[in-house]
Amino acid sequence: MQVLQVQLEVGPDPAEVGRARRWARSRLAGSGIGDDEPLAETLVLLISELVTNAVVHTGCPAVLRMLFGGAGVRVEVADASDCPPRPRHADGDDTNGRGLELVDGLADRWGWQREGTGKSIWCEVDRAQDAGQGAGPGARTAATGVGPVGGRVAGPGVGPGPGAGMSPSWVPC
Repeated sequence: MQVLQVQLEVGPDPAEVGRARRWARSRLAGSGIGDDEPLAETLVLLISELVTNAVVHTGCPAVLRMLFGGAGVRVEVADASDCPPRPRHADGDDTNGRGLELVDGLADRWGWQREGTGKSIWCEVDRAQDAGQGAGPGARTAATGVGPVGGRVAGPGVGPGPGAGMSPSWVPC
């Protein structure tokens, strides 16, 4: 199977999130995923959340990667912070603290892993979403261990997913 990987360096400025969204839309279109497709909208929202978290909570540059191949798209955001994402509760009126909760609800799989001296947070969305089998809690596979009850993602060097009953989000180290 052939996999196409594209990447964008993102500066430590919240204005970079908009640039990352525009870049992602153009790369999605170039891979045959139309701007008006639900899959594109889902991926752009996931990218927006992951890049925002990296830029706002680490204050460091990050690298956004998209990998196209097989039956889905993988998004990765790597940053220089070695602090893992930690769950936190967001109250009803809070204006932040829900980023990873959105990722958990929209992605088919997600997790994080150490990368060099920092970390990479990743998520995957299956193309089957376009066929009406949308991502969401029911779309999780038992093999990943990530789903409605949280847990760990299988694989070496991979950290925990969101905890059960928590509203996960990144918090500063």
